[in-house]
Amino acid sequence: MAEEMTIHRETRILPYSAAQIYALVADVAAYPEFLPWCAGARLRGSREADDHTVLDADLVISFKVFREKFTSRVILWPKQNRIDTEYLDGPFRYLRANWHFTPVAGGTEVSFFVEFEFRSIVLQKLIGVVFNEAMHRIVAAFEARAHQLYGAGNRAV
Repeated sequence: MAEEMTIHRETRILPYSAAQIYALVADVAAYPEFLPWCAGARLRGSREADDHTVLDADLVISFKVFREKFTSRVILWPKQNRIDTEYLDGPFRYLRANWHFTPVAGGTEVSFFVEFEFRSIVLQKLIGVVFNEAMHRIVAAFEARAHQLYGAGNRAV
């Protein structure tokens, strides 16, 4: 049976600074406050390197009858305005995500990429049905959180 990798890419321009959006996405512990289906988050530890910070975090995802914990390594690259996520443990066979924040006139271009595959064919098929809508809702939740934290933003070009 051919394996199915699920992939989503999205780019939006938001009326906030790259530093503001970066800080919002880097605050993994706050995800349960605003992300749909994120029932819990716990930072297991962090360590500083020369040009980046590495966070190990557990997230609990709850969707219908599905409730799973998974562990990720989140690598924060503040000088590059980039956040990478690597999968460590849980229900996935594979998971990788990254965010890029590029200052542009009037705000920041936010690029989000995620690809994953569940170990369970049943879970993979279940998420496949709602995946694109789910990813749009997640990105929209980050946008709504930015509005909540930072106001309407600077729409001036």
